[in-house]
Amino acid sequence: MIEQATDVAPETLSLYDTIIDVRSRGEFEEDRIPGAINLPVLSNEERAEVGTIYVQESRFKARRIGAAHVARNVARHIETALADKPAKFRPLLYCWRGGMRSGSMATILSQIGWRVGVLKGGYKTWRRDVVEGLRGEDRPLNIILLDGQTGTAKSEILAQLSTLGVQTIDLETHAAHRGSVFGGFADRPQPTQKYFESLIWRELCALDPAQPIVIEAESLRIGAREAPPVLWRQMLAAPRITVTAAPRERARYLVRAYHDVVSNKAEIERAITSLAPFHRKTQVEEWRAMAATDEFEALAESLMRLHYDPLYDRGRKRANAAPLPSLALDRLDEEAIASAAKEIAEIVRSRFC
Repeated sequence: MIEQATDVAPETLSLYDTIIDVRSRGEFEEDRIPGAINLPVLSNEERAEVGTIYVQESRFKARRIGAAHVARNVARHIETALADKPAKFRPLLYCWRGGMRSGSMATILSQIGWRVGVLKGGYKTWRRDVVEGLRGEDRPLNIILLDGQTGTAKSEILAQLSTLGVQTIDLETHAAHRGSVFGGFADRPQPTQKYFESLIWRELCALDPAQPIVIEAESLRIGAREAPPVLWRQMLAAPRITVTAAPRERARYLVRAYHDVVSNKAEIERAITSLAPFHRKTQVEEWRAMAATDEFEALAESLMRLHYDPLYDRGRKRANAAPLPSLALDRLDEEAIASAAKEIAEIVRSRFC
């Protein structure tokens, strides 16, 4: 049995056991519905081959060759990725526009006896919703920013707020970047801009926009990704809860939090070099010397004082909302971070719920 899904609302997608993206690997890697698996009916090379034949030779030949590729690939998926699926398995399939590729695979899977859904409009239905939701007119959101200078454990506090039942959106996790020149992950490249937006939209759709949503104060760019316009405009006007701590304590925290960078001298050199256009040559050489002699706390404190704190202060001047009460932390250990999260959760609930 084949049925059509006409929208990508969370309640619709939740009806299916698995969402299957049947597009090529290249299309899937650029963007997809979060949570979907990729079982392509045409590989990158096969899709290019069929497209070339379609344009340069004949539609009939392209469809014949394409059908042969599709049949072989679907057979392989049935024998591998789908081999253990039960009789009541209910997948949702989509391709670029909800046409031939998803329809072909759906026909074969339905003959097995599975109840198969095909997304009307395919991936373009999903992307249209994302663009309208994140790049169109503002939808009112009850955003509260978690602010503070670099090294005040904002990301950890945000994660704990989520476990305390406070609605949050973690932009740095979605962007796979910690928001500084030292912030990338060697084993986790940043997603494309489109997929970054898909992750945010999927999470936003699951939240109650009338209730507070806490987001870490960020610049427009997080690594190579940009905060979506609808979110960014409202972040600029959102009230801020600010976390403060002494520079020495923040430096200690940063060395712990950036342990992967600290152990990678080449990455430290790359990051310091990227700051060279903004600082005196003698200052950059001083930072290099600190890194070479493993003076990481001194390096972190100097970078905060001369680069990141002034950068954050300039960014705050663009904010349109008055700040909320600040929260001063004497320590940034696990106990202090947990206590701060509880206090911030109480502020959020008492003032904005």
